[in-house]
Amino acid sequence: MLALDWQKSSYSDRAANCVNVAISSGRTPRIHLRESDAPEAIVTTTPAHLASLLQKIKAGELDQP
Repeated sequence: MLALDWQKSSYSDRAANCVNVAISSGRTPRIHLRESDAPEAIVTTTPAHLASLLQKIKAGELDQP
């Protein structure tokens, strides 16, 4: 298992439910995301895919009607 250096989101403040992020390097860098309430559930993506998702969220493209 890959050892990751997890960092808590600055938006999480002191709340118990925090978003953690870690970056692993290699041929293709990966971004790992997890919720502090369920640290065993990790979502892994590439920087490009995460940037695309964030852009769509900010633009409201994923909002429910």
